[in-house]
Amino acid sequence: MKKFVPVVVLAVCCAALFFVPGPQRLADDGVRTVRAEVVETDDSGLQLHGLVEFGTQRLRVRLPDGRLFAAANELRAQMELDKKFSAGDTALVVLPPNAAENDVLVARDHWRMGWGFAFFAGFCILLCVFGGWTGAKALFSFVFSCLVVWKLLIPLVLAGWHASTVVFLSVAVLTGVIMYLVAGWNKKGFSAFAGSLLGVVASLALAHFFGRVMNVNGATMPFAQQLLYSGFSWMNLQDVFMGAIVLASSGAVMDLGMDIAAGVEEVHRHSPALGFRELAASGFRIGRAVVGTMTTTLLLAYSGGYITLLMVFAAQGTSPVDFLNSTLVSAELVKTLVGSFGLVLVAPATAVVSAAIFSRGGRGAI
Repeated sequence: MKKFVPVVVLAVCCAALFFVPGPQRLADDGVRTVRAEVVETDDSGLQLHGLVEFGTQRLRVRLPDGRLFAAANELRAQMELDKKFSAGDTALVVLPPNAAENDVLVARDHWRMGWGFAFFAGFCILLCVFGGWTGAKALFSFVFSCLVVWKLLIPLVLAGWHASTVVFLSVAVLTGVIMYLVAGWNKKGFSAFAGSLLGVVASLALAHFFGRVMNVNGATMPFAQQLLYSGFSWMNLQDVFMGAIVLASSGAVMDLGMDIAAGVEEVHRHSPALGFRELAASGFRIGRAVVGTMTTTLLLAYSGGYITLLMVFAAQGTSPVDFLNSTLVSAELVKTLVGSFGLVLVAPATAVVSAAIFSRGGRGAI
């Protein structure tokens, strides 16, 4: 029964966070978004500009209550934002209050939540079947992390709180919760938490330093300019960028911290007589083996997000000097190196903390 207590507490926290009001709308005009079936489409208002289309696609949509409305889908010749509907599609449309049948609705996007929920349900089932009770706890920590980011981190930053500080505190809470769920309230969990937190602190300090000396202003983040023009012109994008670096690399930092703490615990389990020096040396050896692949993981993850940018530079024959000095590549370079620095630093930190804790004898609860 005792093993269920952390999960029950976390479930209560998730339920409480779920009912916390999310980010406030800039203007509450009473409109809402609803699903609608696309009955007819009219593409006569579209013009082809090179590889992209521009203009208005006219739709006829049927709401769940059976009402038929005309709808408009604006294409702006931006492939990353434009969408095109066909008869039979399910669209998400904007429905104003007291809408009359002659009103023209706005088709916002394709309805994707149906398959999205099915995809998430499949993930949950696979995680619980493969991971068992540990997988169930990981699922709760996944949901808790999503709620902390959406219900706490983002609203606080939008409210004017210091972005990197809010991110650090959020990551610290998530690190503690995840480590406690996975390892329990014992020496392994505390070692992993302490080592990971030291890595997060180092990442935050390095992000501020290198972000400033390399003149990365944070505007390279998607929709950063749109955020400023949405009523948040006072926001410090550079600070948001620093926080984003820490948030993006925190998962890998936690993984490495737990790997080393679990390895030191296993060494201590089989050789309880080993002292601090021997346990620390074992932790360092484990860290060296893991750090190489983890830093490559960050490089590939960040490169995957900007693969088309890399392809454009390659296709244009851009010189390495121009390539590495471009704003976008510099921002990604700071992300990768800061995250890698944090990983390299968390390895010895966790090894030392774990060795200090386990060399005192025992491996049970703190």
